[in-house]
Amino acid sequence: MSKKSLLIAAVTILVIAIIGVTYLLFTEKQANRELVQEFQLDKEDLENEYTRFAQQYDELKMTISNDSLSHLLEQEQLKTQRLLEELRTVKSSNATEIRRLKKELATLRKVMIGYINQIDSLNKLTERQKQVIADVTEKYNKASQQISNLSEEKKNLDKKVTLAAQLDATNIRIDPRNKRGKVAKKVKDVVKLAISFTVVKNITAENGERTLYIRITKPDNDVLTKSASNTFPYENRTLAYSIKKYIEYTGEEQNVNVFWDVEEFLYAGNYRVDIFEGGNLIGSQSFILN
Repeated sequence: MSKKSLLIAAVTILVIAIIGVTYLLFTEKQANRELVQEFQLDKEDLENEYTRFAQQYDELKMTISNDSLSHLLEQEQLKTQRLLEELRTVKSSNATEIRRLKKELATLRKVMIGYINQIDSLNKLTERQKQVIADVTEKYNKASQQISNLSEEKKNLDKKVTLAAQLDATNIRIDPRNKRGKVAKKVKDVVKLAISFTVVKNITAENGERTLYIRITKPDNDVLTKSASNTFPYENRTLAYSIKKYIEYTGEEQNVNVFWDVEEFLYAGNYRVDIFEGGNLIGSQSFILN
């Protein structure tokens, strides 16, 4: 073979080698570009995952009231934020760091699942406790209402018993008398008022000494009395009385007579007699003096 042929063969082989090397370099560069793009996408996905994790910790903290658990969630959230900042500074081509941060993310995911389960258990327990409290509160309210009803019934019963035990004065009669002891025809002749009434039978009333207060009221509502100190208590105040009468009550019907000596000027008009006992008004009767 001539030298020229050898030279042509060598050049041909060199060109083919150059083309082959160029193709290999181009192929490798293309592969590297695709790998870098893949790493870039992995990095972006990781950043999104870390960002979502940081937000989920905020959401979890809003669902709990346990201080210890809230503190642990706060620490995990800070760790997630630190890893996110670290990821943002890593180059897309740094496969080793990206793989490490992927593993960190997997660990964080497991931790978060554990916290979610724990929070779910606490929330269920809290709901059960709330239900128990609601049931106890309902029972307490029902019991309180029953007690209130019983108390009201007792008050009504006590009131009925008190009313049943109260004395009652009937057949109240007022006779104006003159100085001869006869019924006075004119008011100017009245020197005495004879008052009689009947305390009715009451087997529920307590036996024993009773004090009766009789008030004689003039047409101008002024009460006839011998002394300003003649008063008795009635409904958180004091009233003047005209006559005080002690009786021994036995539960049986009893007639009572009292007298008022007229020492003051009386004028024509409507008068009234009220009888009190034990803080109660037990009888009233009006009469006219002409």
